[in-house]
Amino acid sequence: MANEFERAVVICVNRYFTEHRMKGFAYRLKQAQFNTQYVDILVDSPDHTFYFAIECKSITGKRLSFTSNFHKDKDGVHQIDNISGFLKYTGRQGFLAAEFRGNGPREAHLMPWEMVLTFFDLQASIPLDEFRKCIPLERTSYGYRLDSLTSPPSD
Repeated sequence: MANEFERAVVICVNRYFTEHRMKGFAYRLKQAQFNTQYVDILVDSPDHTFYFAIECKSITGKRLSFTSNFHKDKDGVHQIDNISGFLKYTGRQGFLAAEFRGNGPREAHLMPWEMVLTFFDLQASIPLDEFRKCIPLERTSYGYRLDSLTSPPSD
């Protein structure tokens, strides 16, 4: 299921580049048992705004939990800390793509990594309503669609 979501996000980001006639490319990283994979998707572009990494989570329910939806490595380092280090060393922006299933129609959102870190420092989970304040991935008949990499205005 998670691999389906990763594939859908890659297609969505690449469609964004095509629709906006921009240079850029999103791709999934190959998972291997004995190799560290810091994030699920890398996005490269000559425009630094689109030089980022995406971690994908597909969730059943209305909350993303930092204990059950993320893991610790063999040294006990939390996945959030590993991803944050990767972003720091590569200079990439980071996003968490979360797909919520089992609450009616599926919905997905991109949360900037800085927001993820704020929640990680303060709470055990992130509720769906907080993701709804972030960048929506609109569900269409051909998959997800990204309008912009900025959050919609608050009500």
